Amino acid sequence: MATIIPCDVAIVGAGLAGGLMALALKRRHPELDVRIVEESSRIGGNHVWSFFASDVADSDRGIVAPLICHGWKSYDVAFPGHARTLANPYYSIESERLDAVVRAALPEGALMMGRKVLGASPRAIVLADGDRVEAKGVIDARGPGDLGLLDLGWQKFLGREFDMVAPHELMRPMVMDATIEQLDGYRFVYCLPFAATRMFVEDTYYSDDPAIDRAALGVRIDSYVDGRGWQVDHVVREETGVLPVAMGGDFEEYWRSGGNKVAKTGMRAGLFHPTTGYSLPDAVRLAALVAESTDLSGSALHDLTYRYARARWRERGFYRMLDKMLFRAAEPAERYRILERFYRLSPALIGRFYAGRSTMTDKARILTGKPPVPIGRAINAILGGRPRTNR
Repeated sequence: MATIIPCDVAIVGAGLAGGLMALALKRRHPELDVRIVEESSRIGGNHVWSFFASDVADSDRGIVAPLICHGWKSYDVAFPGHARTLANPYYSIESERLDAVVRAALPEGALMMGRKVLGASPRAIVLADGDRVEAKGVIDARGPGDLGLLDLGWQKFLGREFDMVAPHELMRPMVMDATIEQLDGYRFVYCLPFAATRMFVEDTYYSDDPAIDRAALGVRIDSYVDGRGWQVDHVVREETGVLPVAMGGDFEEYWRSGGNKVAKTGMRAGLFHPTTGYSLPDAVRLAALVAESTDLSGSALHDLTYRYARARWRERGFYRMLDKMLFRAAEPAERYRILERFYRLSPALIGRFYAGRSTMTDKARILTGKPPVPIGRAINAILGGRPRTNR
């Protein structure tokens, strides 16, 4: 017999955005009956998320601080013509920690794991087994809506965590090593030294299509590790991902594709940095904003999350313009030059860029000077044309 399950706020999806939303709500309102409905058995899946200290406001650090597994005071980048250490603290979260912290914060029964959702409305969730969750407000955090409504490039990656035979020499994260061979599009390797003999290595590249060749990426990672002289004992874990890089599209249609009147967060709300594809900074900010709200009804939550997501989309047109230059004005093998030039700018400007909070002065500084792509091709890309290439 079907059961009706009442609560104050129901969150659909237990990924990063859904987990952060639940933690923020319980932190601000300990008495609130918050439920998470998730089809899988784990919160957060199998991921490592990283962020810069400048991505999260001081007032919001309490939400994310319990999740941090690793932290460093600075990080490195390397390009064929430029290498640099930047003094912006950098942190990493592992999905196992997210799972443990959310389980500890919510009482027994609040986590409805292994439950398939058929549909969500502003105040109810219908489950495949016939049960129904009835809430004062519902927030959908299940992942992206219809990405076909957006004009996108893609950031694709495969990461492996290694247990090494002997200690490696890396003292801080290598956030971007672009000294490697450029394949498909802009490519770099990303390294996180979790411990003296524990390393996470990720092969990442910006590409014109979302298809990912796991076998090829695995070979590239093994080759990179061998080239650094690191001796691997075994692979601890592996993850792959494809993140959208936005150049344009219809935000209103995208929002409606994920449920027109339902509150949303994370990728489902279109809340990802247009250039990096990362969603953690916005997920933290929106979770804090919702937690401070005095009206958690379905309609109020929808209006709040919609206004926040729409405002972010509108103010980030600059990043989408840069993405057009990256994908449509630069030859794939030369795209690294755009990032190499960017990383010669001030650390504060770079930090604001990743946080999605570039000032007008920042934007002017990024665009001034000798451009790394031909002016004509850049203008054509910004106006919507596609370059003729030798590919």
